[in-house]
Amino acid sequence: MEKKFKRDVKSLDKIFDYINHFVLTSQLDDSISFSIKFVVEELFTNMIKYNVGHENDILISLKKNGQHVVVELVDYDVEPFDLTKVGDLDITKPLERREVGGLGIHLVKKMVDRINYEYENRTCRITVFKNLG
Repeated sequence: MEKKFKRDVKSLDKIFDYINHFVLTSQLDDSISFSIKFVVEELFTNMIKYNVGHENDILISLKKNGQHVVVELVDYDVEPFDLTKVGDLDITKPLERREVGGLGIHLVKKMVDRINYEYENRTCRITVFKNLG
């Protein structure tokens, strides 16, 4: 299933409703539901915050495919930003010695089993895979 959402944090309630419907119809457990919600919220809000300059909706697609869930977010008319190239965050450093930013992407990478990034014709496509087993 897929749906477009306005690029506004106010869309998060509708996005969570959309995810809840997917989780129910796919009979997924609470831990998978939490992971999907966290990942989508983080990626969606990053797209709003960093892919500025236009008002295009963001497409979110959710699929249960065998033994994993596939989550895809597509943002149109944007500059490239490959989050898979962002280095790992050193969470062992004291807070006062860490650079600001990057914690959300770090957590997304830890919560999912694989992330793909594609960029073509000013369209950013981020696909994440979460194993069910």
